[in-house]
Amino acid sequence: MAIDAESFELLLATVQRFVRERLIPAEDGVEEQDRVPDELIEDMKAMGLFGLTVPEEYGGIGLSVSQEILVNYELGRTAPAFRSVFGTNIGIGSQGILMDGTPEQKAEVLPRIASGELIISFALTEPDAGSDAGSLKTSARLEGDHYVLNGSKRFITNAPRAGAFTLMARTGGPGAAGVSAFIVPADTPGLSLGKPDRKMGQRGTKTCDVILDNARVPASHIIGGVPGQGFKTAMKVLDRGRLNISAVSCGLASRILDESRRYARDRRQFGKPIGEFQLIQALLADSQAELLAAWALVQEVAQRFDRKPPGASDPDVSMRVSCAKLFATEMVGRVADRGVQIHGGAGYINEYPVERFYRDARLLRLYEGTSQIQQVVIARELLREG
Repeated sequence: MAIDAESFELLLATVQRFVRERLIPAEDGVEEQDRVPDELIEDMKAMGLFGLTVPEEYGGIGLSVSQEILVNYELGRTAPAFRSVFGTNIGIGSQGILMDGTPEQKAEVLPRIASGELIISFALTEPDAGSDAGSLKTSARLEGDHYVLNGSKRFITNAPRAGAFTLMARTGGPGAAGVSAFIVPADTPGLSLGKPDRKMGQRGTKTCDVILDNARVPASHIIGGVPGQGFKTAMKVLDRGRLNISAVSCGLASRILDESRRYARDRRQFGKPIGEFQLIQALLADSQAELLAAWALVQEVAQRFDRKPPGASDPDVSMRVSCAKLFATEMVGRVADRGVQIHGGAGYINEYPVERFYRDARLLRLYEGTSQIQQVVIARELLREG
């Protein structure tokens, strides 16, 4: 159950102030040092940001999806690295345990996730299995009361920070039905990390490979206690994650638009602000119209998401989530491109935020399902209905 409206308004105001007064001023330092300062991480823990979506009974705040997207919109208005610190805790890392875990698993893990004591990551993608998640090759062989895991995971967000992973491995035959979800502690013997990835943008976020070499995990660590349910768990987790990436995209677009209109008012050419030229006004107007359309779609889909039974699969809602993710992430890419164009040569220089936001925004069309995967999900449901 979501927190009451008054409490949520106080939380949202606190997040807005934190973004404005603490995070935005720290953006340049994160870009230069490729890390989020420890004191800001401790502040995030104190604010409860690591437990936004964990129910109150497990020490979290328990936001609904409709509330969560409003918080993520605000967090989208600053460098993505800040949200990334706790993003896997409130999203793909914890939601599978929350939706499908046993009572014992929830009681053991969720309070530590909510407090920030435990950073948990989501390990699905592999070198040869990303969009085609049902073809993953990481194996889990049962030996007595343990599974022995072998394989590697690729581009795993927060892996260098993680104390545990929600990890997908193959316990059965080919296809999605053979995939199981495990809770794998980061200190499991046989689990190691690859070198940190050097990315185009989103400096301060941490990703790397996770390598499993005869890593032994108790059979009791299968989420829900039942093998073969991992693919279903992963898909349910991704729906909520995709909706929140959509909200982040809208927040980022609003920040880029703010920076662009400020520059258009201040920058003078031919004796007047460039914002007085209609071609510049058209770039601003198109960005505003697309942002408002995307944000309206994201909010409407979030309300539908909240109306379905918790943890239930609803193909129509999944299709609408993919619509939101496709439109919002493509939208922010266009807004970022226009932002650079409005800034002219200055937009290509790191001194201005739009340069790094242009690079940051590019990833949003790729992770948690590329734009092309969203198109496949949408078309498949349309054809199924027909």
